[in-house]
Amino acid sequence: MSELELRQTTVVSAAEHEAARPARRMPRIGTLLAFAFVAFLAVAAFAPGLVQTHPPNAISAAEAFQAPSFAHWFGTDESGRDVYSRVVAGTGTSLLIGVTATFIGLLLGAVLGALASFGGRAVDFGVSRLVEVLFAFPGLLLALLVIVIAGPGPVTATIAVGLSTAPGYARIIRGQLVAIRSAPFVESARVLGHAPGRILARHILPNALVPLLVLATLGIGQAIVWASALSYLGLGAQPPAAEWGAMLAAGRTYLGTAWWMTVFPGLMIVGTTVATTVLGRALTRRDQEVR
Repeated sequence: MSELELRQTTVVSAAEHEAARPARRMPRIGTLLAFAFVAFLAVAAFAPGLVQTHPPNAISAAEAFQAPSFAHWFGTDESGRDVYSRVVAGTGTSLLIGVTATFIGLLLGAVLGALASFGGRAVDFGVSRLVEVLFAFPGLLLALLVIVIAGPGPVTATIAVGLSTAPGYARIIRGQLVAIRSAPFVESARVLGHAPGRILARHILPNALVPLLVLATLGIGQAIVWASALSYLGLGAQPPAAEWGAMLAAGRTYLGTAWWMTVFPGLMIVGTTVATTVLGRALTRRDQEVR
């Protein structure tokens, strides 16, 4: 290779490296923004007084339907309550419902997936058919069916969302456990004569834990959306509770004149879903790089 060709190759390699740098930087910026938003949600959930500007339930008829301003960042509702402070107050409720529902779904999914993976052909067949039957119902419809049987309320809505997400988690967890169970390092442990309990505790469960955590991160946003939808339909948290879905339902009557009552709670739902999804995908990429 001549000196000129060598210089051209070096220049092209440097240009490709510089062109690839923004592509790698953008996911990092998105991840940082998502992490900052989730950090704000954590503060709003555990210490709402630090970020609230007004008492969330303070009623002032003279300040009803005020548009967003420096005094009221998200405006006020029909009772003069500060919408921003109510959105902050509803963060804890919405996150609690989302996290609890995700935990319920993951727990049931892990039980069903483990039974299907380690219970033999007959158990695997039975669990798989049960999951397929549950998959025949749309998730929200299954949650509505549970609420019709058990009655409306935030606790029932949380359980209903958890039950409706369990079939999807069961299928994913079963596939993950089957793949790990047939991995070379597990086969080597069997050949060495390790007990099944030791193989499960030292090899299978640790390798399945990280994907489960990633799956939980991705599922929290979905659970919050479904719980908010149930509250919007009047089957979850009831007004005057400061819950995002209930605030959406309360503001729909005034959408033409006081759009901020609906837009800002809706943006919080969307922002939370996007942020948790971005963090979940970042964890997925990191787990794949480690592997």
